[in-house]
Amino acid sequence: MPTSSKIHANPNTGFAWLRMIGAITVIVDHSMPLLHPQRLTVFPAAWHMSPGYIALMGFFAMSGYQIQDSWARDPSWWRFAARRLLRIMPPLVVVLLVTVFVIGPLVTTWPAHAYWTHIQTWRYLVGTTVLFYMQHDLPGVFAANPYPFSVNGALWTLPMELLGYGLVLVAGVIVLIGVPRWFLVLVLGGMVYTDSVLRATFEYHGAGGSLLVVPIGSTVSFLVPFVIGVVLHAYRDRIPLKPWVALVLFGAYLGLSQTPASRYALALSAAYGAITLATHWPRRLEAAAPYVYGSYGTYIWGFPIQQLLILAGVRQVWLLILLAVPAAYVVGQLSWNYIEKPTQRLRRHLRPPAPVRRPVAAPPQLPVTAAAPLRRS
Repeated sequence: MPTSSKIHANPNTGFAWLRMIGAITVIVDHSMPLLHPQRLTVFPAAWHMSPGYIALMGFFAMSGYQIQDSWARDPSWWRFAARRLLRIMPPLVVVLLVTVFVIGPLVTTWPAHAYWTHIQTWRYLVGTTVLFYMQHDLPGVFAANPYPFSVNGALWTLPMELLGYGLVLVAGVIVLIGVPRWFLVLVLGGMVYTDSVLRATFEYHGAGGSLLVVPIGSTVSFLVPFVIGVVLHAYRDRIPLKPWVALVLFGAYLGLSQTPASRYALALSAAYGAITLATHWPRRLEAAAPYVYGSYGTYIWGFPIQQLLILAGVRQVWLLILLAVPAAYVVGQLSWNYIEKPTQRLRRHLRPPAPVRRPVAAPPQLPVTAAAPLRRS
């Protein structure tokens, strides 16, 4: 009987595949509201479900699991923070620079002088780079499109992701100073309770207002699966990841999708299911791993690519999907190979120092005595 290592790929490969599938799912789901703003998803409104929202729940769960793994391998606050910024910021800065300095001037309906001198142009660049002052509109850019409200709406989850990183850092330090790891379960319980109060969904940002420009209700909803991922990693020695359990949880979510309990079922199903699937990914798909590592670029470029296609005259949802998915995938691969991989190489400067080898004390020397004479027979 083949062992698990022979039939399952490296979990990093599984995570990469699922992230790419999730990024494409989000692009598909965005296609409907970008052409018909009264619709929030490609699914019928009566379903109260969104494939893009489910994918984002899985994204956050996988991030929680992998980021907790990163902290566990090297619990250094400054190296942890540097790695996270190296991962998230370079591709973001590039997409913002291209949007402001290339796409904006080419498609804006404003005169060039007005575009470059308007404060919103620079507020978009600086505020969105900072993330917590994120802006969504550039002067005259995509103003005539059916969805003129955002140049790149996919970026709205990035500050929430950054807050998740901070949560892992703070919780990790607390556990590091001696607090038992069950503290993480208390954090999860607090998140679930807060989510129950704020009650955000894909249709509503929830109560609680905003942290600067980041909706608090939606942030808490996404951090619930994120913390589930953290807990699953922290207790990976005790919580088995079984595919049949993932199927049961997903079935429970479908059965509860029209009830108030769906929020809990969705978070648990998406988190446990995504992480279980990643760790049970078929090894035969491992060879294609280099072609699925561009999910982040695919995700952050998909929305402006869709807006450009709509500006060019695309007005059918199916055609927008057919054109936008491969275009975003190609740009995502370019981002991975020419922006993300080169900047990730800088991590070699963030390796933990090698352990200092202390010299081993020499055993005490026995007193030297004269050798006994050899006997002749």
